[in-house]
Amino acid sequence: MLTALIVIFIVAYAAIALEHPIKINKSASALVGAGLLWTVYAVSAGDPPRIGMELGETVAATAQIVFFLMGAMTIVEVVDAHNGFDVVTRRIRTSRLPTLLWLVGIVTFFLSAILDNLTTTIVMVSLIRKLLAKHEDRLFFAGIIVIAANSGGAWSPIGDVTTTMLWIGGQITTLAIITGVFLPSVASMVVPLGITAYALRGRDVVAREVAEGDSGARTTESERNLMFFLGLSILVAVPVFKTVTHLPPFLGILFGLGILWLVGDLLHRNKDDVFRRHLTLTHALSRIDMSSIVFFVGILLAVATLEHTHILTALAQWLDKVVGRLDVIVLIIGVASAIVDNVPLVAASMGMYSLQQYPPDHFLWEFLAYCAGTGGSILIIGSAAGVAAMGLEKIHFFWYVRKISWLALIGYLAGAGIYLVQHRLLS
Repeated sequence: MLTALIVIFIVAYAAIALEHPIKINKSASALVGAGLLWTVYAVSAGDPPRIGMELGETVAATAQIVFFLMGAMTIVEVVDAHNGFDVVTRRIRTSRLPTLLWLVGIVTFFLSAILDNLTTTIVMVSLIRKLLAKHEDRLFFAGIIVIAANSGGAWSPIGDVTTTMLWIGGQITTLAIITGVFLPSVASMVVPLGITAYALRGRDVVAREVAEGDSGARTTESERNLMFFLGLSILVAVPVFKTVTHLPPFLGILFGLGILWLVGDLLHRNKDDVFRRHLTLTHALSRIDMSSIVFFVGILLAVATLEHTHILTALAQWLDKVVGRLDVIVLIIGVASAIVDNVPLVAASMGMYSLQQYPPDHFLWEFLAYCAGTGGSILIIGSAAGVAAMGLEKIHFFWYVRKISWLALIGYLAGAGIYLVQHRLLS
């Protein structure tokens, strides 16, 4: 049975990693893999009550992550429908290319910590398409945006899905992950950004004027500001909600979503239905990336079978025996996340190492949050932010490898070095 489970998981994993060459959506591969793994496990074990209980526990844990992601993505879509992000993007103006790069990188870094790296990448790449006329300049900016978005998401419990998974799973706490990973994340962003800004020194912004569509007329400035700051406040308040109430984060995000829904309905209740339809949460729900949600469900269910059959525990013991050093193991996981999706890597790591052996806020979990979050920047396909930028700006895989990958790797190693030194000094 164990051999069959490992083979099925490897094949499904390979299909996920090769999503673009084989032209099969990774969500389909994850769901088929999860279905086959649980089927083989159930048939081979011959203990329906136990398997049913384990599946129920897995579904409960998975549902918390899914509800949280759905709530956060819907809030972001509502803010975007009200053109709320114009509050940020309209304030970014300069005539020097390096200065603009620093502004875009810093805004991306902090915005990603509040929203998430995927949404922030879409917003910021859309911004530079409005600001820059030369495609070559936009490519460099898009590369830095990917690095900054992944770095910004790594130190925030709501900034990157892998950090969110560790946070919801109890491996990390809000204050500890912020204080422990902030400086390494800054380094992983500042080093490649500084090198790129130096390479672009002396160059001016070649701007292009883009006519505004009618979407800008949907809302007034006061409505944009209200929905932007309310949505932002809800997202920021979720960690506070968890700390104060000790309730799971998904309840906080759903509570906030209800508040945003109520305010939106009151705000537009006297407007024409045709005008109001695009501003409702019902419309926002239809725009969220359900394919990504389904992928998370599939991969978490698939990894759970390896956890319940103790395959991941055996793998952790093998790595400890062969590699020996926990910091090197986590560094390898981070580099591997550039080749394959970091979600299953982190899910597997959570199953490999127990909270009994490695309690909350242990070195392992904090360093894993950093490495898995920033390591995906090394390749364009290594993160959701990279894939989004790749589609928006038509970035070629090998162009990214030649121009951006080495920058991301230097930043990744610089941040890792700072974390290790910081941890040793503070410990």
